[in-house]
Amino acid sequence: MAPKPPHRTALIGLSSTATTSWASLAHLPGLLSPHGQTLLPITALLNSSVSAARAAITTYNLPPTTKAYGTPATLAADPSIDLVICNTRVDKHITTIIDSVRAGKDVFVEWPVASTLEDINVIVEAAGRSRSRVAVGLQRRWAPPVVKIREVLREGVGGRRLGRVLSADVRAFGGTKDREVLPEGLAYFAERRVGGNPIVIGFAHAFDWVLSVLGDLNPSTVHTKLQLQRPSTRIRDPQTNEITRETTSNVPDLLSLHGALLPSALTTASSTLSFLFRRGQPFPGTPALTFTINCEFGELRVTSFPGLSLETLPGEEPVKIEVHWFEDDKVEEVSWDDSEEEKNLPPVARSVWRTLRAFAEGKEEGDGWVGLKDAARRAEMIESFLVGWEKETKGA
Repeated sequence: MAPKPPHRTALIGLSSTATTSWASLAHLPGLLSPHGQTLLPITALLNSSVSAARAAITTYNLPPTTKAYGTPATLAADPSIDLVICNTRVDKHITTIIDSVRAGKDVFVEWPVASTLEDINVIVEAAGRSRSRVAVGLQRRWAPPVVKIREVLREGVGGRRLGRVLSADVRAFGGTKDREVLPEGLAYFAERRVGGNPIVIGFAHAFDWVLSVLGDLNPSTVHTKLQLQRPSTRIRDPQTNEITRETTSNVPDLLSLHGALLPSALTTASSTLSFLFRRGQPFPGTPALTFTINCEFGELRVTSFPGLSLETLPGEEPVKIEVHWFEDDKVEEVSWDDSEEEKNLPPVARSVWRTLRAFAEGKEEGDGWVGLKDAARRAEMIESFLVGWEKETKGA
């Protein structure tokens, strides 16, 4: 059972100098909101050194009482910390959270859980022994458009029901802003061993929330084809905007999948999903994401022009949900909205705060947050796609 709030919180990876700043962009706004300061007060930072943690405390104007830690072990040993939030690079996840997991603390770790299945299993086993609650950052399952899609499929619109799902199709473009260029801070996206790349992040987030809508695939029916179309990757200095070097990627940049959905109250015995993901920007004027769900009495279409995250900045076209009713050949737009509290946060921070809030409020796993074993199963499936491609490539 979750302890009662407030949860004294430690942030790992809130750097004052990092090239990428997911912690400051996506986590900090919610934590520093009035509700966040009451529910999850930031009590400590863990960085690569105590001095680096102190620099971040100053940079982000955190309270002077905020503790600064330079090693995961000293953080884990602090009994005044209830929750640890990890935002480091993927290959650092296990070393920064495992001590806190073993100490039985609550932990929120960003997706992917770790860079290898072996490391994920170590974390799962440790959490099982210590009873540590571990949430994983697959927060888009509860993005408002996704929640609305599930509602429409379950309840219909205006008294009309779509019926069961017959087939679904996804066309997704993204994972990085450019199909063959990476900023220096994300150069590791071209290195499979690191564990963070466009497949396990860009594709996986979209794949995960799509399955949260449709239900799981029958593993025995899944067929995938992966390609590395552009192995030569240019690296850009974000300060000067100039290309500084080139590297050779060993991470696929295209994934095509087809499989049968498990039969359920929502689907038929023969329902299928096809999913095409390509790294980088789409053809101009084409949505970054198009998700269509063909049902017995109508078809639902979701389009997102700006990107796969389902979060739009002011001035951008928001995610659109439409239903085409077969009987009268009419198209109806379905509205959705963020909560009033979330509208006070930057768009990129809303889904993260929604999940952190659900976790901290003690909601059951699956009600606003994804648990460790659930995330591990998703990681195992995606790893099987990559391993299959590697075997195929070596055998070619």
